[in-house]
Amino acid sequence: MSEQHQARKRFGQNFLSDPNIIRKIIDAIRPAAGDRMVEIGPGLGAMTEPLMVRLGHLHVVEIDRDLIARLKAAHPPATLTIHEGDALKFDFGSLVADGAPLRVVGNLPYNISTPILFHLADFADRVKDMTFMLQKEVVMRMVGAPGTEEYGRLSVMLQYRFNMARLFDVPPGAFRPAPKVMSSIVRLVPRPASECAADDYALLGKVVTAAFGQRRKTLRNTLRDYLDEADFAAVGIDPGLRGERLTVDDFVRIANHVARRPPAAGRSGG
Repeated sequence: MSEQHQARKRFGQNFLSDPNIIRKIIDAIRPAAGDRMVEIGPGLGAMTEPLMVRLGHLHVVEIDRDLIARLKAAHPPATLTIHEGDALKFDFGSLVADGAPLRVVGNLPYNISTPILFHLADFADRVKDMTFMLQKEVVMRMVGAPGTEEYGRLSVMLQYRFNMARLFDVPPGAFRPAPKVMSSIVRLVPRPASECAADDYALLGKVVTAAFGQRRKTLRNTLRDYLDEADFAAVGIDPGLRGERLTVDDFVRIANHVARRPPAAGRSGG
């Protein structure tokens, strides 16, 4: 496919162009005939075409009308199904059929990477795996461990739903136009439902957001709307710690304690 397309900043477009990197990414994805796979943001088709060769048929979600027209002209519906629109609003569950879980791949636009990851987490129970290229800084936050600078809300909420691994880095020179940042390939595999033990996922999100809202403050301050000294003692967590010291399981334990505790006056989280 010709590359005479002007990358659009508002869509966060940087097109992958290094054939060796493309081959390495496809090998990491390991597409197999019969897999039900969707690519987010196919762009100029750098990954789309080799994926179709191995799969036989691919779904893509694309918002850029010019790119959609190019894809339609280049590939028949028998091999490529194009879903026109915003991936942030797309119902990925609609692609699951016959009990076969969905595989999701893509070079995600950096300007919407966090919201799209949270959107995709809603479909974790219908997904086999997801392999994305993202800004390296975002990937380091996704896989960050407790006690590190990278560890935060994104780390906790995604690690609750997925087992994740950073596979390898992709330099700016692999793209046209070249971004100003290093990229990384990350794989997300949904955790078994039995391991996702939060009674109330929305409440877990609120607790985690509060804990990291002011990183320098202790849990006694950041979670004061949810826990008092007796609550901290009940869940076995030192209120003098900061949110970055807690594990994912610690946050789940706090959220479940709040969810199960009888309502008390003056508590927004109880």
